Amino acid sequence: MKKAILLAALALGVCSSQAQITDAGNKFSDNWSFTLKGGGVFATKTASDADFLKTGRGIVGAEIRKQITPTFGLGVEGEWSVNTSSWTGFKSPNVFDHQYVGMFGTVNFMNLFAGYAGAPRVFELEAVAGAGWLHSYYPHSIADDGNSFATKVGLNFNFNLGESKAWTLSLKPALLWNMNGDLADDKYIGNLGYDSHYNYNNMYFELEAGITYHFKNSNGTHSFVLVQPFDQAEIDALNGQINDLRSDMEACGVTSAALLAQIADLEAQLEACKNRPAEIKEVIKSLDNIRYVFFNLSSATIQANQMPEIAMTANQVKANNGATVLVEGYASKDGSAEFNKKLSERRADAVKKALIEQGVPASSITATGLGEVEEFDTLSWNRMAKMTVNL
Repeated sequence: MKKAILLAALALGVCSSQAQITDAGNKFSDNWSFTLKGGGVFATKTASDADFLKTGRGIVGAEIRKQITPTFGLGVEGEWSVNTSSWTGFKSPNVFDHQYVGMFGTVNFMNLFAGYAGAPRVFELEAVAGAGWLHSYYPHSIADDGNSFATKVGLNFNFNLGESKAWTLSLKPALLWNMNGDLADDKYIGNLGYDSHYNYNNMYFELEAGITYHFKNSNGTHSFVLVQPFDQAEIDALNGQINDLRSDMEACGVTSAALLAQIADLEAQLEACKNRPAEIKEVIKSLDNIRYVFFNLSSATIQANQMPEIAMTANQVKANNGATVLVEGYASKDGSAEFNKKLSERRADAVKKALIEQGVPASSITATGLGEVEEFDTLSWNRMAKMTVNL
């Protein structure tokens, strides 16, 4: 019993440590599996002191397991031994003469000591410990059926099959102890409440093979998947944008307040990126989908300091399959309405051409010139084109 308690304490400690792993696919409905198993069971001590191998008989069973973490799992099992020999001197009239139903916990040694790499290994070794109800079917002319508390320990030698690791083939040696004591007399094994003993007089050896199917999880796989909390390349890109904007603020004539506002917005995006949940798709949803390209007076030429905005818009469109971009050209009220309408169209066409040069398909771009606008209070800011990305 002390061994079982120590193993349970170790499993709880492993569960606590593994809870710190960032993973995807850890809902209650995830990481369930079903196992069919069969093999042989042998009594290490019988009433007649029969040969160990001669006591063997077939055994079949099934397991349902929930993997709590990559290291620790819990499950229930049932086993039935086929009535082909006798351990007690009395042959049961049933096809199955013993059954065991119990709960168990598992500890994956590979993940415990080497860490979880994001997918099951081809070979893994597990420790198993459990307890449950052992029932014996005796001839009713001899005695009533026997019921007793039982404990069980064992190992699972697991071979995970296929690219998705949906199936596992296992070799499952185990020891099961009848905890209700020794022989009552020489005629009948009486489960009469004698002191429990962890020794060969009360022990059965099982050797089974099992095939396990791991049900598909909400993450699309059959196992845990590690997810990086943030994309380092994205953070580097945001830092690069901040540095570029700081340089541009000193080099161009655009009012510094606008650039400072963009810097503050990017810094807020950077902080949100570092602290947000692990779902990478949320990164795309949180990006600003509207960007501006500013022009000099009466010009449709894109200045070098405006190219980062075009590059960021192109990257966003290319990173999202099916995304489109609307380019709207504008002009400030410095000239005639007719001149400004044509100027706005030239600015929209210039931005469209720059996006195509950045690798955006022309079919994904709509460009239109809308003439004069007063979107910003500062007159010079209205000499621009606005890029809106639709995801």
